[in-house]
Amino acid sequence: MVRSTQFSILLLLLLSATSVCGSLSSNIVPSGEEPLVAILTAGGLAPCLSSAIGFLIEEYTLYDPQIEIICYIDGYKGLLKGEYLVVGPEERKLASILTYHGGSSIGNSRVKLTNIKDCLQRGLVKEGEDPQKVAAEQLVKDGVSVLHTIGGDDTNTAAADLAAFLKRNNYELTVVGLPKTIDNDVYPIRLSLGAWTAAQQGALYFRNIVNEHSANPRMLIVHEVMGRHCGWLTAATAKCYRDDLKAQRMLPGCGLHFERLDVHGIYIPELSIDIAAESKRLKQVMDRLGNVNIFISEGAGVDDIIKQMEEAGQEVPRDAFGHPKLDAVNPGKYFADKFAKELGAEKTMVQKSGYFARSAAPNDQDLALIKDCALKAVECAMLGQGGVIGHDEETPNLELRACEFNRIAGGKPFNVDEGWFKSMLTDIRKKVDLKQ
Repeated sequence: MVRSTQFSILLLLLLSATSVCGSLSSNIVPSGEEPLVAILTAGGLAPCLSSAIGFLIEEYTLYDPQIEIICYIDGYKGLLKGEYLVVGPEERKLASILTYHGGSSIGNSRVKLTNIKDCLQRGLVKEGEDPQKVAAEQLVKDGVSVLHTIGGDDTNTAAADLAAFLKRNNYELTVVGLPKTIDNDVYPIRLSLGAWTAAQQGALYFRNIVNEHSANPRMLIVHEVMGRHCGWLTAATAKCYRDDLKAQRMLPGCGLHFERLDVHGIYIPELSIDIAAESKRLKQVMDRLGNVNIFISEGAGVDDIIKQMEEAGQEVPRDAFGHPKLDAVNPGKYFADKFAKELGAEKTMVQKSGYFARSAAPNDQDLALIKDCALKAVECAMLGQGGVIGHDEETPNLELRACEFNRIAGGKPFNVDEGWFKSMLTDIRKKVDLKQ
């Protein structure tokens, strides 16, 4: 198992608006005394989705087994189409099974309710329909009074917009979100669900891949870490990997050197990349060690790459949210090509750990965090307190609470002044001389 004492201690400490147009066809107030709870997961995967669903079902069952629960299939797509699963007695009894699985048992999709053209092209709405109004109408039709959204900032703020619209039409909907993103980039939340597991899994992935350095002389291995704003994840993955590597025994006399398996460069969006200077430094590493291993964030240098592509007349495809598709920009290959020539690499590999890491089941630390957040989510829902559950960085003691929707935003940059990160950069940039 990959180890990182400093991060484990940190995690244990953490554990102590676009409006909708139009109007509803009718103003309906949910009938009955018991609320109807709906759960929805959306966006990309993270090692927390199935677990969060399982813990929410468990907590509601403990609180009041009479509360009805439904799960919309495939995120906002299921909401727009009125497709959902009903959580029955058997599912309640066995909900803990979900807590040990990766992925989302109820399915995900990338749907932006304000992107009418995209929703229309995908057959989610009909000509002339407003997706936000359709979604609001469906919530009313289903009688939902509490909606739990498990997703990133876009997922949760979209749900908040629906709640605001419904309130103006005399329908009370409480939205309580859980922050899902392996990037750990959601304001003002200290640690998003699944991020810690993703870092460990990315490190585990590279522990195998790094051995490819012995397959060819002068090998350049580029480990591309998934995420648009994944400075924290890239740095944390590197730290997890190096902490584990330091605990392993080496045999230099037979060529098994720590330095050859180490990380030789880390590149993240929060720090500018001086390709000329880094090429010169890494060329020296290549000449001394015979290989170079670098970690690069999928979002590093994206703006510069897009500018070059557009100047060359290339169109950059974008997703439903307007973000440039990173697979098309391909920063890992871009920097690999740049460095390979300067380093005199005989062979270059670009390896992406993203799908491996984000699809994993949560580790023990994440499980504890997810359970705590699910418990708080149920508590807030029953009190009618909407928001996104997390440790609020703007409170004195990192209080676990429902953070207000108007404070939720993505793209939170990693703090490059963190002591552990600065120390790691200094360590990997030191000169290494091998005694052959």
